[in-house]
Parts: sequence; C-alpha cells; structure tokens
Amino acid sequence: MNLRMLWATTARVLNQLRHDERSIALILVVPSLLLAVVYWLFENETLPPGVPHTFNRIGPIMLAIFPFVIMFLITSITMLRERTSGTLERLMTTPIHKADLLFGYGIAFSIMAALQSVIATTVAYWVFNLDIKGYGGLVVLVAVVNAVLGVSLGLFCSAFARTEFQAVQFMPVVVIPQILLCGLFVARDRMNDVFHAISDWMPLTYSVKALQEITANTNPTSEMWLDLWIMAAILLGVLILASLTLRRKSS
Repeated sequence: MNLRMLWATTARVLNQLRHDERSIALILVVPSLLLAVVYWLFENETLPPGVPHTFNRIGPIMLAIFPFVIMFLITSITMLRERTSGTLERLMTTPIHKADLLFGYGIAFSIMAALQSVIATTVAYWVFNLDIKGYGGLVVLVAVVNAVLGVSLGLFCSAFARTEFQAVQFMPVVVIPQILLCGLFVARDRMNDVFHAISDWMPLTYSVKALQEITANTNPTSEMWLDLWIMAAILLGVLILASLTLRRKSS
C-alpha cells in the first residue's frame, strides 16, 4: 500500500464532499433529526417509577443504526458515480493500487462518520438528556465503528451495481435484515433458532450488543470489547473484499 496515494485519495474525496452541500447535510444533520423523531415518539410515555425512559434504551442503538444506514447509502452511490463517470478508470491508469483507493475512501468517510457521531451524540446527551450507565465516549466509539462498517459495506456492494437505482436496491437486501434481526425489536434469545443463527453472521448484531453493554454497565465490559473487535475485523475484511471486487467501470 502506497501511503502517498492513500492520503491523496483521502484528500480528494474530502474535497469532493466539501463542495457537496446535500451530502454534508445528509451525513451531519439528518442523524440528529431522526434521533429527534425517535425522542418525540416516546416523549409523553407514562412509566412506573424506577423504569428507565424508552429513549434511554433505544437512543444509543439509534446512534449506531442511523450512521450505518446513511454511510452505506452515500458510499455505495458515490463509488458508483466514480465508476460510471470514468473517474475510476482514469485513476486506475496511475500507479494507484485498488487498496489505496478503497482504504482512502474508507479514511475519508471515517472522518465524516466521526464528525457525524460526535454531533449526534452531543445532541442526544445535551438536547434530549440521554441517560445511560456507561461512558458517552464509548457510545461515540461504537457509532464511529458502525458508520465505518456502513462505509465498507457500501464500497463492497457498489461493485455489483451498474446504476444508482441498483445501488439503492441493496438496502433491503443488506441493511434492513440486519436492522430487523440485530436485537432492536426482539431480543435475540427470544428469536427462533434460524433467525438467531442468521443474526450471528450480521455485523449490526455486534453493534447493538456492544451498545446494550454500555447502556447497562457503568464500566466497559469484556463482552463489549469483544463485540468491538469483531466489528473492526468484519469491516477490515469487507474492505479487503471490496478492493478485490472493484471494477474500473460499469458494463
């Protein structure tokens, strides 16, 4: 891997994003707006004394799911545009390696994901009074890793799409099943054996598990760190697969 090419790709992608106001708004503003909707859905609920507010239970999970979905969508479409416009084909005539290109994209969108997570978490804590047992910095860490995971999956899936519509079609195939089976709606130990086994192979499952550990425990647990390492290993593996399947242009 050529570090000079890696950082050149990162700078180019960040410069492109800087001139794309809609993408910046989608990355930095939309997660906080969606979080506000979740908060207002449960704002007037009546709970027995001692029962935590529903937002305190699902709010941290939303801080990971929203960046995951948004970064997957933006990354898959952005990479597809690079290929269909011929930009990628021109880049591949230079000494740049596929890994430099993919990891450069990953770093650029990771920076945006970090900003996104910090903003959304700040809004959750300071505007909507999110109250959990664990440390808020760990919530940001999981959210960032989850957003980067969305980036890596978006880069990988873009290799199999020929149009932006096809890239969007990967959402119900790749993203929605993970949201349904990650343990957000139904606890995984209450799922049937087939769904439970499938969820074990879904990256979002480990994000939710890590956030549930943070929500329930004052100090970081070994289970939380294990889930984080699994997420990191998956996103690294997906980035490597994406570099192997990357095509210069669409057919």
